[in-house]
Amino acid sequence: MARIGGLALVVAMVMVPSCLATVYTVGDSSGWASGVDYTTWTSGKTFKVGDSLVFNYGSGHTVDEVTASDYKTCTVGNSITSDSSGATTILLKTAGTHNYICATIGHCGMGMKLSVAVGSGSTAAPSSNSASGGSGGNSTVTTPASTTSSTTGVGISHSSSLVVALWSVISLVGFCMFLLS
Repeated sequence: MARIGGLALVVAMVMVPSCLATVYTVGDSSGWASGVDYTTWTSGKTFKVGDSLVFNYGSGHTVDEVTASDYKTCTVGNSITSDSSGATTILLKTAGTHNYICATIGHCGMGMKLSVAVGSGSTAAPSSNSASGGSGGNSTVTTPASTTSSTTGVGISHSSSLVVALWSVISLVGFCMFLLS
């Protein structure tokens, strides 16, 4: 019995960190576009290793990760990574500042740039962004396997996702106990 309890505890410990990651939809319903103030969008958010950034955008835009220097000067052509698929998801794998720009000429200079400070684990510092220009900016945040929109109220509530996670753990423990009987 102790072996099954230990197994259930290990499984729960493996499941919990992935459930606690947050998926941020950059720019909320505005997406990754010109005219969005990404400084405002990041304000008050805490990014940590394991979280994801989802960029949704139309043709004519890119998501390029760049150095701090290239971010500050909006220099294109030296990207660390680049994508132009229209739906880019970036897993924040390391702590530190991560900088993103649209490499289409003129877009970064008009404010289509995002800088996020990523903390390690639960001690992450709030993000910062020194982009200028743009207006508005909303966010959709996914917390423990759910979607919660800060401006539209659409999505699954935070408490619902916790219930689902708890139910999964309880079901797993119940299954293990069934195997023992």
